[in-house]
Amino acid sequence: MKKAESMREENIQKEKKLQKEEHPSAQIEKSIRKKFHKQLFSRFAKAVRDYELIQEGDKIAVCISGGKDSMLMAKLFQELQKHRKVSFQLEFLVMDPGYQKRNRKLIEENAERMNLPLTIFESDIFDAVYEIEKSPCYLCARMRRGHLYHKARELGCNKIALGHHYDDVIETILMGMLYGGQIQTMMPKLHSTNFEGMELIRPMYYIREEDIKHWRDYNDLYFLQCACRFTEKAEVQESDGSSDSKRMEIKNMIAEMKKVNPFVEANIFKSVENVNLSTVIAYKEKGVKHHFLEAYSKGNENP
Repeated sequence: MKKAESMREENIQKEKKLQKEEHPSAQIEKSIRKKFHKQLFSRFAKAVRDYELIQEGDKIAVCISGGKDSMLMAKLFQELQKHRKVSFQLEFLVMDPGYQKRNRKLIEENAERMNLPLTIFESDIFDAVYEIEKSPCYLCARMRRGHLYHKARELGCNKIALGHHYDDVIETILMGMLYGGQIQTMMPKLHSTNFEGMELIRPMYYIREEDIKHWRDYNDLYFLQCACRFTEKAEVQESDGSSDSKRMEIKNMIAEMKKVNPFVEANIFKSVENVNLSTVIAYKEKGVKHHFLEAYSKGNENP
């Protein structure tokens, strides 16, 4: 009896020792496989299948900004690679556009904790856009994407992956309608117009931001927020109530509508999958605008 108890105690101690020796990423990876499998990995894999985002032999540059979305995307790619249904390679790519030292350090520390082998390169984008008053965020995003494409191609990649999620998609749809006067969405994949043979993919397309936050908090992770100098300046203005975020306004609007209609988010998402061209005044195709009167004058309109 004493011998059995002794062996049991010895096994417990061995297990505790193994847990201590495990890389910190082990628990993070386990949470993706177990607790958050349905909310995160299943939806990630579904988007990859539904939109045919990965093909045999792809080399994908997983673009990491240091925030929760892109860091999780990197871990989901690692998990997907373990399933080996399709053979593909990964490069975990970080562009430093002029981060403060503490922000750069946070990204590197998180990557080490999460077992992500980073490739970091530098640019001067923050300096270039800091003095721009009109649409600095738009210009910054375009410049960042160009640098990422260039570096990814240099590394032999044929795709870059960005961490936009479901909430980004539906917010973009409403922002286009309410502020841009157009119906459009954030596409799950795109061919690059400036880098021939390169594609952009968004495998987080079905993942909810709320679930990303739950995963982050469950693992006691702290990630970089938007760290550009313009945002830091804007945060001071916001504290005085003189600055506003259109995206946050849309986010709050959706939350209020959800109180009345719990299906409102899904309906916004589906609206760009169920476009009936026979019931719109005009639409654009490859840059060419078409008006309903073109068909109407020929008697080809639907009853």
